[in-house]
Amino acid sequence: MVTLETPRLILRRWREEDVAPLAAIHADPEVMRWIRDGGVRDERQTRDGIRAWEGEWESRGFGLFAVEVRATGELAGFTGLSVPHFLPEVLPAVEVGWRLGRAHWGRGLATEAAAAAVRFGFEERGLERIVSIAQVGNDASERIMTKLGMRPVRETVNPTCDRRVRVFALRADEYEPSPRRPS
Repeated sequence: MVTLETPRLILRRWREEDVAPLAAIHADPEVMRWIRDGGVRDERQTRDGIRAWEGEWESRGFGLFAVEVRATGELAGFTGLSVPHFLPEVLPAVEVGWRLGRAHWGRGLATEAAAAAVRFGFEERGLERIVSIAQVGNDASERIMTKLGMRPVRETVNPTCDRRVRVFALRADEYEPSPRRPS
């Protein structure tokens, strides 16, 4: 089981007790505003999502991590790597993504978590390229992508919801990891 640690976070696999706090995050319209059609998700949809993410870990050797705040043990949301099947025109590809509850916004936690996932993808899984996809207008996510060293490579439409998205990418030969800080 893969676990990553950053100065403030633990990135780990999913547990049953993560379903309710993640469902609460998914029930927040402001959190979900930039996800697909902007609709919220209930506990069953959240549980199904976690099951699918765990399946990706088993089949691909990477997936979405639960993001836990080290100081409190609270589930902040998720980050990690997945295949963006929803946007076939960019395939084959691996995407880094993240979603944190509003209580965890504005403190650099999404960047810290996503940087650990990118490092894992390049250094531990030997990926050659990682993309990230955000709806046009989601400036906060685009700032994180830029901090990760990614650059915009295309703008298109997500066929699952007809919303415009920007695709950012980073190749392994462009990747410059930030110095590791002690955990």
